[in-house]
Amino acid sequence: MSRDFPAAEDTAGIAQAATEVRTGVMRLARRLRAERDPGELTLGRLAVLGRLERDGPATASALAAAERVTPQSMARMVQHLIDAELAERDLDPADRRAAIIRITEAGRRTVRQDRGKREAWLAQAMTGLTDVERELLVLAARLLDRLADS
Repeated sequence: MSRDFPAAEDTAGIAQAATEVRTGVMRLARRLRAERDPGELTLGRLAVLGRLERDGPATASALAAAERVTPQSMARMVQHLIDAELAERDLDPADRRAAIIRITEAGRRTVRQDRGKREAWLAQAMTGLTDVERELLVLAARLLDRLADS
């Protein structure tokens, strides 16, 4: 597949490339969501559990900021996770007025099972790619992570 890629000063070309990247990422995200069983946790709640598993305990306000939702929405998500025994609330030792949210072992299992199911589908789908295509996909994933952090 021979193709000319836009130079940094080619704003129209970069806009077209951005459209292609966005479209591909969104289609893949939808396909990965489709691998989830109906009735499982909402994506928002799962995202909070994943963040707690990855980054460790946090306050609800820190979680709200990180997930870019309102504190009220985060309070509802956290309460649902606590009610489901997937997370727990403890007093913050540094500030007894604040609470720290931490993932439970059941929450960890839930996150791992969800990730495992979707990663198994993705690994299977990737078997149809060549070695070079898989290497390019891994490189693209790393670049997408960099873009997400910008």
